[in-house]
Amino acid sequence: MKLDLKLYRGYVNNSHLVVFGHVFESWAPDKYRTDRRGIKHAFSIIHMFRIKPLKNIEVNLSFGKLNVTTKTLDDGYFRFDVPFFEELESGWHKYSVTCKLGEIGIIEQGELLKPFESKVGIISDIDDTFLISHSNSFFKKLYVMLLKNINKRKIFDDVVKHYQHLSIAGQDSKEASNSFFYVSSSEWNLYGFINDFTEIHQLPKAVVKLKKIKSGISDFLFTGRGSHDHKFEKIKDIISFYPDLQYVLLGDDSQKDAYIYERICKIFPLSIKAVYLRQTGKKQKIEIYSIIKNIESLNVSTCYFTHSDKAILHSKNIGII
Repeated sequence: MKLDLKLYRGYVNNSHLVVFGHVFESWAPDKYRTDRRGIKHAFSIIHMFRIKPLKNIEVNLSFGKLNVTTKTLDDGYFRFDVPFFEELESGWHKYSVTCKLGEIGIIEQGELLKPFESKVGIISDIDDTFLISHSNSFFKKLYVMLLKNINKRKIFDDVVKHYQHLSIAGQDSKEASNSFFYVSSSEWNLYGFINDFTEIHQLPKAVVKLKKIKSGISDFLFTGRGSHDHKFEKIKDIISFYPDLQYVLLGDDSQKDAYIYERICKIFPLSIKAVYLRQTGKKQKIEIYSIIKNIESLNVSTCYFTHSDKAILHSKNIGII
């Protein structure tokens, strides 16, 4: 029997720590290479969804003086959401998680973020916000996912420049950066691909929040589809966890980002500084304008754009960068 453990980037504030991951009776999805060509790449992507999560497995977290145990949920997911009051420098820190199944034991190290002092936090969607995914077309999205490996997937022009500007905005030290969170309707199966893609293109290092993991081929066919309410809940959790920050929200008009961000602005009327929505089709969508107008009535600046150079100029004009 195999045993595998996948950890994701966690985060901490002055009183609480959050760490999460999955346990599998198979290879974790990120064990499959995404740099192969043609049919080999397609098989790697499919294998990411042919996984066997393990429920009710005991996992132990070790970080600083903290040592705590919990068990996995039915889909192999575990989350430590625990009080934490130790002094901690800003930046990224290593933590360890162990688990054991019979005679098989495994230990992995992950990272968690203690944000640098800043006035702004950035929450960004992934598909068609910075990664070109063709979410408006089911078959084109499937084609690109299966037949275009990570080295062939494209990113929007100047989006890296915009995100890097946002990362250092207001920071005096080259080592300090503003906190980034990537929140998507893609499933946890694709975490490794997303993380590798952001590293290849030198996007800011971020805490990533994805959708419930899938474990079958039929699930793969509908990846990224269905309800997007989880994005709303995850964004709400981030803002509640770091309530002193002003947030910049970045998304696109291909799915439900505009509606989700409108809800967020209504719940946190003093916490959102700007909303950016990328135009993904040939024409801007009329319904997006009514949402933008409502968001702006809450004193939140908006930018509906096709090319990131317009978003960069907007960020400069409102004093974010």
